Amino acid sequence: MGAGSLGRLALLLMPLLALLLGAGSAAAAPAPSGGTVVIPAGEFIPLFSAYRRQADQAPLPVQVPSFRLDVYPVSNAEYLEFVRANPKWRRSQVPRLFADRGYLSQWEGDTDLGHEVLPEGPVTRVSWFAAKAYCAWRGKTLPTTLQWERAAAASASAPDAEDDPAFLRMILDWYGRPTPQRLPPVTEGFRNLWGVYNMHGLVWEWTLDFNSALVTGESRADSSLERGLYCGAAAAGATSFKDYAAFLRYGFRSSLSGAYTVSSLGFRCAAPES
Repeated sequence: MGAGSLGRLALLLMPLLALLLGAGSAAAAPAPSGGTVVIPAGEFIPLFSAYRRQADQAPLPVQVPSFRLDVYPVSNAEYLEFVRANPKWRRSQVPRLFADRGYLSQWEGDTDLGHEVLPEGPVTRVSWFAAKAYCAWRGKTLPTTLQWERAAAASASAPDAEDDPAFLRMILDWYGRPTPQRLPPVTEGFRNLWGVYNMHGLVWEWTLDFNSALVTGESRADSSLERGLYCGAAAAGATSFKDYAAFLRYGFRSSLSGAYTVSSLGFRCAAPES
C-alpha cells in the first residue's frame, strides 16, 4: 500500500479513533465534584411531643419548606481553603471562646493537613462557630435540625424510612462502631434517595439550632423534653419508639456546646431553594 493510500486510510479511521478515545475518557471520569441538591418540601414528624397540640393527641406534622443541601460533608481540602482565606479561623489564631483546644488538632499545622489526614476526607474537630462561619463564607448556612432530619430520614429508595428495619439497623450499626483514625473520602458511602451522601455512616454533623432543637418556648415543657433524652419514663413524649437512632442524635446534640470540637463531628451546608 502506497503512502497516499495510507494517508486516506488514516483519515477514514480518525473519527473512529476519536470515538473510542472519547468512550475511554468517559469511563475514567473523575468523581463528582459536589454541589447541592434540592430537598423537596414535605411534612415531617419530629421526634418529640413539643410538636403536638396536646400531650394525648397524635403527633402534629411540621411542614418543611424545600431547601438546598450539600451533596457531601465539607472535606479537609475545602476547609483548608477557608482557613487560608480567613486567617482568624486558623488553629493558632481562633479564640477559645469560639473553638476549644481540640480545634483541627488532627492537622499538622495551621495550613498543613499532614500525611495522616486525607484531603478528601470529612473535616472534623470543627466547632459550631467555625462551621457556621465556613457556610457563611460560601454564601450558605448550616441546615436546621428539622432540615437535617428531613433529609436524613430518606433511605436509598424511600423519602421516610422510619419503618424500614434494615435502614434503622444500618444507622445503629454505624453508631456502634469506633471512629477510624483516617476517615474515608466524602464521596464514598451511603447515598440516599435525594442524592445526598453520608447523612449516616461517616460523621455526626452540626445543625444550626443544635442547642435549641427541643425548645418549645414553655419552660415546663422544655424541661420534660430534655429529661426525655435520658429518662425512660419521660421518653413517652417521643413521637416514635422505633427510631432509637433519632434518640441518640438528639441526645448527642444536647450534650454539645458551640465551642466543642469532636473527632467524629463534621458538617455540611444548606441554602434556600432559589
